[in-house]
Amino acid sequence: MSLSLGVSSFLHCRQTKWRVVSYRSPIYAHSQTSAQSLNRRSANFKPTIWHDNFIQSLSCEHKLDQMDYAKRVCNLKKEVSGMIYKEELLKDKLELIGALQQLGVAYHFKEEINCVLTAIHNCKVQDLSVTINDDIYLVSLLFRLLRSNGFSVPEEIFRNYFDDKGNCKPKLSLDIKGMLSLYEASYLAKEGEEMLVIARHFTTEHLTNYLESSEHHDLRLKEHVSYTLEQPLHRRIKRLHTRWFIDQYKTDQNIKHALMELAVLDFNLVQNSYKKELKHISRWWTYLQLYENLPFIRDRLVEQYLCSVSWASEPEHSSYRIIQTQANCLITTVDDIYDVYGSLNELEAFTEAIEKWDITATGALPEYMKMCCLALFDTVQGHACEVLEKKGLNVTPILKRALKDLCKAYLVEARWYRNGYVPTLKEYLDNAWVSIGGIVVLSYAYCMNDDVNATNLKQFSSGYPNIVRYSSMICRLYNDLATSNDELKRGDNNKSIQCYMHHEKVTESVARQKIKDLIWKYWKLLNGEVVGNSAFHKYFRDAALDVPRMAQFLYQNGDGFANPDGETKDQVTLLFLEPVK
Repeated sequence: MSLSLGVSSFLHCRQTKWRVVSYRSPIYAHSQTSAQSLNRRSANFKPTIWHDNFIQSLSCEHKLDQMDYAKRVCNLKKEVSGMIYKEELLKDKLELIGALQQLGVAYHFKEEINCVLTAIHNCKVQDLSVTINDDIYLVSLLFRLLRSNGFSVPEEIFRNYFDDKGNCKPKLSLDIKGMLSLYEASYLAKEGEEMLVIARHFTTEHLTNYLESSEHHDLRLKEHVSYTLEQPLHRRIKRLHTRWFIDQYKTDQNIKHALMELAVLDFNLVQNSYKKELKHISRWWTYLQLYENLPFIRDRLVEQYLCSVSWASEPEHSSYRIIQTQANCLITTVDDIYDVYGSLNELEAFTEAIEKWDITATGALPEYMKMCCLALFDTVQGHACEVLEKKGLNVTPILKRALKDLCKAYLVEARWYRNGYVPTLKEYLDNAWVSIGGIVVLSYAYCMNDDVNATNLKQFSSGYPNIVRYSSMICRLYNDLATSNDELKRGDNNKSIQCYMHHEKVTESVARQKIKDLIWKYWKLLNGEVVGNSAFHKYFRDAALDVPRMAQFLYQNGDGFANPDGETKDQVTLLFLEPVK
């Protein structure tokens, strides 16, 4: 659908705007009075650095709308499509598919790519590993591309590269390009795949040694190694990686110029679509006036939209990005009410009102909570109506369930904090994988999926499948590693690190390592859910992977969401504001 999707909730907001505006002064006054009487906490969140006036001023290149421009893109797509079938050597086919995916244009060639990979997969994988001349680079590339596209491939494909003791053969360390390829492949390991774990440690050690050595002078290769060790492809946000890879591909000695031109034109076209969507959502957020009336919350519209783009970057998912960003903003608002501002009595009443999902149940709530409930009920109903109109499906129960469960999990944490209770790590994680909000994000992703129908909607109605739990758990653990100390300073509840330290009587460094080990565990479990005969469509499986990828980006160097003026700002600029030259 077009940008009109999401408009019903926008119109709901406009229809109730008189209520929002009339609440403004009383709410702010109430907040100040209540803050004094209840000694409310304040997180002192930084204001947004992306104001609506700036967003509305963003311009699109007019030439991108011209017919000759569109015709050029169409011709390039035909040329590149021909390349896919023209390549005869396995290595050339795989490298082209890899380039298409990293350049962000693979969505134009889904059928061609699936056809080629299916044909390769139908061959005996063990036979393939022999026929490609014991080339660790090519075997690893084959493994990574097949697995990352949902095909089931055994780790035994690497058996020839291990000695009798189960260690990687030392000669592998002499092939840096092969080591990079094996390193990338190792991150797709599933639970119980020990060879890939050994391969990851082996390649990490030798690639790190390569970087530290002064004997090697290939600066381009060193930059690639450094970039890869910082984060493997499997854990990177695809669209941000595309922005980096386009610049790298320009200097590739085997560059295909038609593909390069298509990648640049496509990136800029899609960037223009992002700008239009961002303007649309910013108008919605401005009309809603939640931040003006609830000044204790995080005003992070652009960062929320960045998350939605990271979960579904292709142009065809425009409607989902708009709807998901609206939901993200409301989730954050509710989170800050529980974590920062609300008293325990207020939060108990708020949770009860959400559980009833009835605006008449909000009568006893303070005005700032009424406003949040009104926005939440109205917007979610608008989202459900969009799906009903488009697909004839009632997804309201699924969306409501996720938000109710989220609020109940928030309340558990609020009670722990007010009562001074430190849960065990298990108690904490059993609740915290819900409170991170992944259940809402992935419920939306599932319900907004074009492939959803009455039959497969049922498999999401009975509970949250493991793929949701694993994805959400990784997000929670990434968040805890980055934010737990800051949140404790402002008076928040204990996170996984503190819970483990408290009950196991260990140091913070030991506890942090425990959390990192758990992240690895759940990544492997998640990897196992998205390959082979998965019950879920590829779109949803990709979303389940992309959600923790975004979490890692936001929290790898501190809290890039609460403090968005560092790397987050730089990536927003590259992705939304600066076209590729």
